[in-house]
Parts: sequence; C-alpha cells; structure tokens
Amino acid sequence: MEENKLTTRDQLKIYFETGKYPTEGQFADLIDSLRLREDVFTKRELAIFANNLAAIDNLYVNFLANNVGNLKFSIVVSTNDEPDQVISSTDFRSFLDKRYIVGSAPYTIKVKEILEGDLGEMEYYNLAYQLNQTYTIYRLFGNNLNTVSAGFDFGKVESIGLPIQITKGGYGKKVNILNTNVKFVNKTEVPIQYRIEAAGWSDQYRAEDTITDHYDLGDYLTFFYKADLTKINQHIKCEVYNADNDTLLTTGYLSAGQNQNSVNGGQINEVRNVRIECSYYENVE
Repeated sequence: MEENKLTTRDQLKIYFETGKYPTEGQFADLIDSLRLREDVFTKRELAIFANNLAAIDNLYVNFLANNVGNLKFSIVVSTNDEPDQVISSTDFRSFLDKRYIVGSAPYTIKVKEILEGDLGEMEYYNLAYQLNQTYTIYRLFGNNLNTVSAGFDFGKVESIGLPIQITKGGYGKKVNILNTNVKFVNKTEVPIQYRIEAAGWSDQYRAEDTITDHYDLGDYLTFFYKADLTKINQHIKCEVYNADNDTLLTTGYLSAGQNQNSVNGGQINEVRNVRIECSYYENVE
C-alpha cells in the first residue's frame, strides 16, 4: 500500500469474502487502516480532525486565565449521554485553544473546584463568560466574596462556544455583596425575559423572580429585555417599581412587529425590593 494512501472499506471487505485467503499484504492493509491507541496524529491528520470537529454542533470551551498567579479553576460539564468531563484553566495555552465536549446538548456547566492563589487584601478575580454572543456575564470572586464557588452554575449555553476568561485586579477597597429582591410579573401572553447588570456584575436572561448578588462598587441596576414580537401587533412596556412604596422607577418599551434581543429598560439606584410589570400599551404619538 502506498504511503499515506489507505485502502477503502469496500476493498478491505473484498479481501475477506467467503472462500478467499487474504495475503500477508492484505492483512497489512487492514492493520494500517486501523488507528491504534498509541498512534500519534500527524499535523495533517490533526488539521483534518479539527476541521471535522468544527463542522459538528458539539459545545466547545475557550479558556483564558490571564495574570492570575497560581489560581486553579476547573469546571465540570455534564450531558445526558456521556460521563462528566472536567476542564481546567491550566489545559489551555491561549484563547485560540478549544476543548470540544463529548456528548449531546443540553449541557450543564458548573464550577468543579477553585483553589485561590496569591491575592492581595483588596484584589479579586474577575470571571467573564458568554452564554451567547450578545452579552457577557461578569462575576467577582476571591477573598471575602463567595459569589463564585464550587457548584456555581454557568447557566444555559445558547451557542456552540463557551468563552471563559479570568483576570485579577485591585479595586482599592474591600468589595461587599448587595442583594436586591426582584419580582417579575408578565401580564401579556408573550414570553418575555429580563436581564440585570451592575458594576462588576451581570446576570443571564430569565423569566422568573430572582435575588441579585451584585457589589457595592456601584449600587445601581440596569435592566434589559428580550421578546419576539414579530407576530404581535401590540406594543409592550416593562415598568420597574420600588416594591416598598410602588414608585415607578424606569420603563422599557418593546415595539410590536420586531424581534427585540436587548432592549435597555433603564437604571435604578439603591433599591432593595423591586417589581417588574410587563403589559400591553397603546403607542400614542
């Protein structure tokens, strides 16, 4: 057999048809057509293999831990049809590296282990990751902050890639956690989701009540909404109230006939209990 030229499956089958006696060379063809556990991919084979992986829809992870000292951070990915797979920040040399996940969606991604490194008294790790390409989720952890720890759930991945980045930085003060209770009331028949951002902190889209764990770097919350109104002929407004005194704080408007992916619903300051009410409204010019 010529070097780098494999015998086809159909030809190999002919060698072993009933009544035939395969030759030494034909057995060699069969063995050379197999990949043994100790075989090492050539660069060409690796390129072909990588291109084939890129054509499938399995989740892959990019991980970059930049200037984090001796921090050890690992995640565990669970699927319904394969054993759990553990991925560590130390598995990656650059953000161009990818680790493909074996198994089918849905994927559950959680923190497996965090071993903190040499943090200064007022230093923290900044975790940033994307569940899809439209927004980034941020969290601080380390020292007195335990908002990211073993068991932390990254949320539902909505694309085939999960980029994760961790950096280390100082904020000139001890950072503390603030909690705001958020009640969500959807008075329409349209599925609506909201998302919240704050200083050094942001969350995923959701359609249920939540409690924030943002930071006192800035005691404000910014609201975003998404809903598909392409087949809806009524506008929707999402109003944020101070739940303690029913004061209207800010309003976001979702236009009929459009697929709204990230509508800015305004900002509130220093409120511990809020209520979001989404309802239809007439657009009066």
